[in-house]
Amino acid sequence: MNDKTTVFIDGLNVFMRHFAANPSKSLNGKFCGGIYGFLNNVKYLTEKFNPDKVIVAWEGGGSARRRAIDSNYKMGRRPVKLNRSVYDEEYPSTTGDRDTQLKVLIEILYETPVTQIYVDDCEADDVISYLVKTKKSSNRKIIVTSDKDYYQLIDNNTVIWSPNKKCIIDEKYIVDNWGILPQNFCLARCFAGDQSDGIKGVKGVGFKTMLKRFPDLLSCKNVSYNDIINRSINEIATGNNLRIFKDIKESKDNIEKNWKLMYLDSAMLSATQIKKINYQFDNKEEQINKFKLLKIMNREGLNSFDIHTFIIELKSRLRNNT
Repeated sequence: MNDKTTVFIDGLNVFMRHFAANPSKSLNGKFCGGIYGFLNNVKYLTEKFNPDKVIVAWEGGGSARRRAIDSNYKMGRRPVKLNRSVYDEEYPSTTGDRDTQLKVLIEILYETPVTQIYVDDCEADDVISYLVKTKKSSNRKIIVTSDKDYYQLIDNNTVIWSPNKKCIIDEKYIVDNWGILPQNFCLARCFAGDQSDGIKGVKGVGFKTMLKRFPDLLSCKNVSYNDIINRSINEIATGNNLRIFKDIKESKDNIEKNWKLMYLDSAMLSATQIKKINYQFDNKEEQINKFKLLKIMNREGLNSFDIHTFIIELKSRLRNNT
């Protein structure tokens, strides 16, 4: 691993955290906590990790290929709970407020060295997974997200910064907290399920049960869901009557579907999507347009944000990662 660092931000995941928690308003009387929080987070990350490049991946409307596998994919997600004691009657539409703030935030970031990537029908985790696996493999890579879907990407060069826990999540963290290797995290979730994304697992199966019955999840990086299924079938054939093996055998088709939904692989991206990701990654002009930034901030009444310190920080930290 060389001394260069790339920070990948799961854009909507990080934005929604600030949007829900920060009730700040602009001089125009509009909520702007999502904008302020996100910009301060970018500043904090550049100070902490001194990256050569910062990339924000935005959701592109969800994965059409995953919806083709399961039409209920991510349909069960709960609405955002706002941490606000009073929500003004003037702004009753959470969705409208969110979209307005996102639009302004994207416009602001466009005038900075931060690279933004948005591709239609493409999830942010697929974008980040593709870039982590294909771009500058020797760089240190830090993914900023609270989404466990990314844990499967952790390796010697790639870690997660959790904005909720305020800590680095690496292989040791995964082993200490779940008892399995990060390379097997997605595999275990295929059996345990993911309620937040509407993915149904095997009844009664969790991480502890998986590790107890299949200890290779801690010792071997190359375990597949077929290994687990075949082991269960063999246990049944030799007279083992434990319910877990029978349930796994009977859930074979669902487990395979879960793997297709949860595993981050470029197979979920079309050639056109990959081309767009590469173009946006490679062709960002890493410069700051101070005049346009100030114009946007004044127009939106965001004058209470210290944009000058933000600009200085990005100028001093971000370097051209070539």
